[in-house]
Amino acid sequence: MSIGVAESIVILGSFAESLTRFRGSLIAALVARGHRVVACAPDANDEVRRTLAVIGAEYRDIRLSRAGLNPLSDMRFLMQVKRLLKRERATVLFAYTIKPVVYGGLAARLVGRTRFVPMITGVGFGLTAGHGLARLAVGGLVRILYRFALRRAHVVFFQNPDDLALFRNLSLVKPAQACVQVPGSGIDIDEFPYSPPPATPTFLMIARLLRDKGVVEYVEAARAVRARYPEARFQLAGWIDENPTSITESELKRWVEGGEIEFLGRLTDVRPALRSCSVYVLPSYREGTPRTVLEALAIGRAVVTTDAPGCRETVRDGVNGYLVPVRDSKALAQRLCELLESPEQILAFGMASRRLAEERFDVRIVNRILIEGVEAS
Repeated sequence: MSIGVAESIVILGSFAESLTRFRGSLIAALVARGHRVVACAPDANDEVRRTLAVIGAEYRDIRLSRAGLNPLSDMRFLMQVKRLLKRERATVLFAYTIKPVVYGGLAARLVGRTRFVPMITGVGFGLTAGHGLARLAVGGLVRILYRFALRRAHVVFFQNPDDLALFRNLSLVKPAQACVQVPGSGIDIDEFPYSPPPATPTFLMIARLLRDKGVVEYVEAARAVRARYPEARFQLAGWIDENPTSITESELKRWVEGGEIEFLGRLTDVRPALRSCSVYVLPSYREGTPRTVLEALAIGRAVVTTDAPGCRETVRDGVNGYLVPVRDSKALAQRLCELLESPEQILAFGMASRRLAEERFDVRIVNRILIEGVEAS
């Protein structure tokens, strides 16, 4: 069944800024096709609300605790989404990030008439490998919730083949269920035009400050590289998150005071920082498809990231950057030193990154796939 003109599509996320930064062009494309779009997330600021209004979408605020599994607050969120879907007469619910996918899927089942189209943007704490009773318990509960939430999804989008394989292997999606892989959220290559790298050797990492993002390995590599090349600069942008794997304020303060990194804080616009760096670094343990890497590709930066799910999709090793093993700060430092010793390689990798962004990760390519999936659901 396809969507008719003026039917309601609810888009549900856990970060308000992501509605415009990651989904803005998709929302605009859906509105342009005649659909009514209601965008929902917690605590949108005035800029997000204005941007959504300009592109023709309506905003609805929701209450959501992103971290942890609190049965009472999560049940309140589930019922809140159910009421929202009924009130907005939602034809389709498009949800992304863990809690919107899980509880959005359950709410859509309770409502009955709303078709559910989720996008898996990463597997999160509950499904990644780890030890300890808490992690095992959370993982077991998350699997149960995913199975119920995804069971009647009309199509499930995945951002990399590893996550798709994991969900298949864990029976979180049914064997015959429609699953489609997309190249991440895509990047607007016009908003992130190519810029030649600066001569000053500057490395940059942008992420939530989580251990699973490889922040500690980045700092360890910075320490090792600066011992050989003290002129090299290592910048870190992001924020401390309410997540079990987050670093502490004292750790961040120690790194900055020790001169190992320059902390840029949380950036509202990452483009100036990307233009000022010569190499982008993301030593993450696992991603859906990292948005910051796509932004770095479009700007035209050499990228060093891990040979991990999601990350490996963004780098052709030796063509536009390097892949290094997960949790290996020595291998990371070695690759960064090699780039410092070959500035012409930084330039060549950066130009290859831009071509990759144009050919594979252009947001228009991604939106075409998503819209086809949504309208065919």
